[in-house]
Amino acid sequence: MRSTIMRFAALAVAGMLALAPAFAAPSPTLAKVKKNGFLRCGVNEGLPGFSVPDTKGEWAGMDVDFCRAIAAAIFNDPKKVRFFPTSAKVRFTALQAGDFDVLSRNTTWTISRDVQIGLEFIGVMYFDGQGFMVPKSAKVTSARQLDGASVCTNTGTTTELNLADYFRANKMKYKVIAFERNNEVISAYDKGRCDAYTTDASGLYAERLKLTKPDDHIVLPEIISKEPLGPAVNQGDQPWGDLVRWTFFAMLNAEELGVTSKNVDQMLKSPNPEVRRLLGVEGAFGESLGLTKDWAVRIVRHVGNYGEVFERNVGQGSPLKIKRGMNALHTKGGLQYAPPVR
Repeated sequence: MRSTIMRFAALAVAGMLALAPAFAAPSPTLAKVKKNGFLRCGVNEGLPGFSVPDTKGEWAGMDVDFCRAIAAAIFNDPKKVRFFPTSAKVRFTALQAGDFDVLSRNTTWTISRDVQIGLEFIGVMYFDGQGFMVPKSAKVTSARQLDGASVCTNTGTTTELNLADYFRANKMKYKVIAFERNNEVISAYDKGRCDAYTTDASGLYAERLKLTKPDDHIVLPEIISKEPLGPAVNQGDQPWGDLVRWTFFAMLNAEELGVTSKNVDQMLKSPNPEVRRLLGVEGAFGESLGLTKDWAVRIVRHVGNYGEVFERNVGQGSPLKIKRGMNALHTKGGLQYAPPVR
């Protein structure tokens, strides 16, 4: 009996040790970022709501704010970021070449990009799907009416492949007019060089703002693909991938727990164990990422939770006024869901 009790006691101790905080191996990327004194972030060259510079060269958007959140977690300063605008065609080679530390550029997570190219996607920042925009004067109300149409889009994207699949599946003909850069695509469509413009639905609402007469164009109801958009890093530095991933999860958890940029300091006194772990009052979760215990506090204080970032950039507080839809929290009928901090 005594030996049995001792054996169970030993197993219990081993179990508690297994649950003790384990600190990640040093991240070469994090070390380089700290040495540089800033994060290098690859972004879209200009997509309203996601990444676009203003007249003073200040970048704004959801993807931009995510990079600011990483910088806040590392430096306690969201301004310690340098943005590198990159086209869809060269974004992956630029990331692999080390031109920037994280790619935060409305990029679709696919098996080929994950496995064959060797990117590490850290989560889905925005659940989207591909759609079509046409002039109202064309009197087109459905994508099924685009048989024989010329369609403008970006080269080097999943958009071209989805376009081919859709027209093939529906036994329709089309002519693709593709350009590398967003401004070239939208300019061609605006000048009437093509009958329709296709990209992610969020992009359609964003790019429509650039047209000479935005109200003269409509987004058709069909969504022809799944486009889980998210940031990516290079494979091979797992601690860095973990840091970037949990920056995103911290923003989601903060929204679910009611922690905002306005009340984060008061929430430090919350008796809720989940809030206390997220904000570093209990546990050593920030240290396990190579950060400080208040890593999530820094993120929310300087940038906000996921809902705040969504609303000001693409939601009702923005010119795009996109509804949360699939990007609502799982508790409100959406798909956004983060693992717990524990």
